[in-house]
Amino acid sequence: MITTDFVPGSPCWVDLGAPDVDAAAAFYSAVFGWRTEPGGGQDTGGYIAFRLDGKVVGAVGPLTEAGSRSAWMIYFNTADAEATVKAVQQAGGAVRSAPVEVPADEGRFAQLTDPQGAQFAVWEPNQYAGIELADSPGSLSWVELYTTDSAAAQRFYGSIFGWTTQDMPLPGGGGTYTLLTPAGTGEERMHGGLMEVPADPASGTGPYWHPVFGSADCDATVALVRENGGGVSMGPETAEGVGRMAVCTDPAGAEFVVLTPEAAR
Repeated sequence: MITTDFVPGSPCWVDLGAPDVDAAAAFYSAVFGWRTEPGGGQDTGGYIAFRLDGKVVGAVGPLTEAGSRSAWMIYFNTADAEATVKAVQQAGGAVRSAPVEVPADEGRFAQLTDPQGAQFAVWEPNQYAGIELADSPGSLSWVELYTTDSAAAQRFYGSIFGWTTQDMPLPGGGGTYTLLTPAGTGEERMHGGLMEVPADPASGTGPYWHPVFGSADCDATVALVRENGGGVSMGPETAEGVGRMAVCTDPAGAEFVVLTPEAAR
């Protein structure tokens, strides 16, 4: 369960790099009912926040890295961005952007890559903690990593964040799904999972993280995805013990998951 009382290693922010910020904002507003900060794009280099019921649920901005594709970025809380960057380097990861100060003393972030190639980021809060709404319809409720080496990924993120893990066999012999929990917390703070998938050089994508957004009605949300130019690569389907879900893409190809939890159905 993702909450907004963040602890080290828990997801605390999510943003989208988009080739057309206005088009992305229009798509997600139609799908989830998000609204953008008034005038935000005029003063922040095109980086604007998404709000739902007046609370910030994430942001969108222009692509900033050469050769990058449109994708969602997951940020994990850290008490010390510099120390986390050093730990990433020592564990075989890469630093795409060293810690950067955000104006108004909001905090610092760094952009990183794990040894298998999945990109992620960390946020060291100061005046701003992170997302203001989580684990409810239209907000971040889970994060997932698709990796080509589950064991290596578990070692890497365990050394960086101290996550505890729990393996869960997938139905029908579909492999193993590893549940992730911040260090020193109980299962009620479980925030995501990782799964090993085969390498697919032909697709042009490697291991990656994606967000899972809650929905009161997965099928209705998926219909809105399709109506507004997005795609659906899996589902909607019901996963026993989890809920009704679908893997979707926005019109620029950024992947996200829609989930109606079993308890909410």
